[in-house]
Amino acid sequence: MQKPLPTLTFELDRWQAGADRVAGIDEVGRGCIAGGVMAAAVILPATSTLLQDLGAVRDSKQLSRIQRQELFPQIMTIASAVGLGGATVKEIDRLNIRQATILAMQRALAQVQPVDWVLVDGLFLPELGIPHQGIVKGDQHCLSIAAASIVAKVKRDRVMAQISQRFPGYGWEHNAGYGTAFHYRALERLGITPHHRRSFLRSWLHHPASQSPC
Repeated sequence: MQKPLPTLTFELDRWQAGADRVAGIDEVGRGCIAGGVMAAAVILPATSTLLQDLGAVRDSKQLSRIQRQELFPQIMTIASAVGLGGATVKEIDRLNIRQATILAMQRALAQVQPVDWVLVDGLFLPELGIPHQGIVKGDQHCLSIAAASIVAKVKRDRVMAQISQRFPGYGWEHNAGYGTAFHYRALERLGITPHHRRSFLRSWLHHPASQSPC
């Protein structure tokens, strides 16, 4: 069954209500065991050719790495504003992943102010502290959220590839810090690094092999 294409329905609703700067926001890396979480906020211009110009934009999970890399500069060129925000591994372990994700979103939104309204992938987040609407599977249905999902994914993948040069062997340039079988085998062989989320690895940390840190 073909996935729905993202539209401008949600943006048009807010534009028609007088909100000129509507930001779509999404995060990536929430389920990883290594690396921070990253959020992107994208404000699209209210132009008649927008759906045509960004017709290939989809939820980043529906696209290949090459497709995301090709769409990234298009989004960056067409968007009125793009903001990126992150939360570190230490912040994730200290706050919990939900609060760290909200922090990353707040940091991304701070870069695209002023914002009249925010469209968020997922549920309503009262802690966000700014007028917004939560859209379940927003990255599949809302164009600005889908664009944000691509920007966040491309940027975070690049960060993880850079970190992997300093901590080789975990495959972060391919798995982006997710808990793949290869990644866990590398943990058994090489041990934990400062870039691993200890709060995500509590059960693994009790394994004898985890006692040889990098």
